[in-house]
Amino acid sequence: MSTIVPVILCGGSGTRLWPRSRASKPKPFLPLIGEQTLFEATQTRCMGRDDFAPPVVVTGRQHLTHVEEQLVDAAAQVIVEPQARNTAAAIALAALRLPADAVMLVCPSDHHIGNCAAFTVAALGAAALAHDGWLVAFGIQAAAPETGFGYIRQGEPLGDAGFKVSRFVEKPDLATAQVFLAEGGYHWNGGIFAFSAGVFLTELEKYRPQIAAAAREAVERGTAEGNRFHPDAEAFAGIESESVDYAVMENTTRAAMVHADMAWSDIGNWQALHAALDCDEAGNAHDGRVELVDCTNVLVTSDGPRVSVIGASDLIIVVDGDEVLVTTTDGAQKVGKLHGAVNQ
Repeated sequence: MSTIVPVILCGGSGTRLWPRSRASKPKPFLPLIGEQTLFEATQTRCMGRDDFAPPVVVTGRQHLTHVEEQLVDAAAQVIVEPQARNTAAAIALAALRLPADAVMLVCPSDHHIGNCAAFTVAALGAAALAHDGWLVAFGIQAAAPETGFGYIRQGEPLGDAGFKVSRFVEKPDLATAQVFLAEGGYHWNGGIFAFSAGVFLTELEKYRPQIAAAAREAVERGTAEGNRFHPDAEAFAGIESESVDYAVMENTTRAAMVHADMAWSDIGNWQALHAALDCDEAGNAHDGRVELVDCTNVLVTSDGPRVSVIGASDLIIVVDGDEVLVTTTDGAQKVGKLHGAVNQ
């Protein structure tokens, strides 16, 4: 089996973890869990084994400096998108820069995975299916009726490696998510995929020919600069913004999934970050000059001022420079709607 090429999608608007995360430096480039940034940790998970080749990183011009400062593998290739056009186009750029038989392991740069050994097992299983022509999604065992994730329904087995996908379901309402959890067989869509470059492009051309054609033209007219590749901006600008889920995965008849029970989190808001951190017996976590007394389920992070909290529950406090965020855990989903987050 040939090596797996990690394709790391790196960017973000920086609104959901405001004020620590900003448009100028969104969450992939921050050390939110441990000393490594999320981007550095994503790269490290795909290193140290002969199974993994140097990564291809797809990012925007506004984040290129952060990417190059935090590259772990000097042999990494960086594709610089002229503008954001969502994941279908970003993956197409990488596929067009790789041999047709290369197995791509598409990874968001801003997710946390607590069990890297389980990630590797899932990646190898997905790669085996990808070699057989399947487009493989990582399914995360649904532990709660989450309404912020898409779901994958498990179909019939594909040998020992994985399963066919019975259906993809977009973010459901709470009642539907509760039904999924009760029925079983539904998994969260982790946003990690594996497929060969050639098979992906064939399916993209079948279901989204305009995206495929424009991406191909952008690559053909692009220019290389050291380890950077710049697609042609004019050709790329004509691409419709669409996720790989909508463009390909929900349409293809070759969709498969592997189980990936790897302590995964998309760190989609402050509450999700709190859940991924090591907490004390009362469910509290803190960073910086913080004192908590008689608190439960409280997260406090401060980059300077001392923060003292007494008798609080289900609370999140973030101090970053001259910005202070105070929210209940339930309100964490709405942080991206704040004026300060949108107009940072």
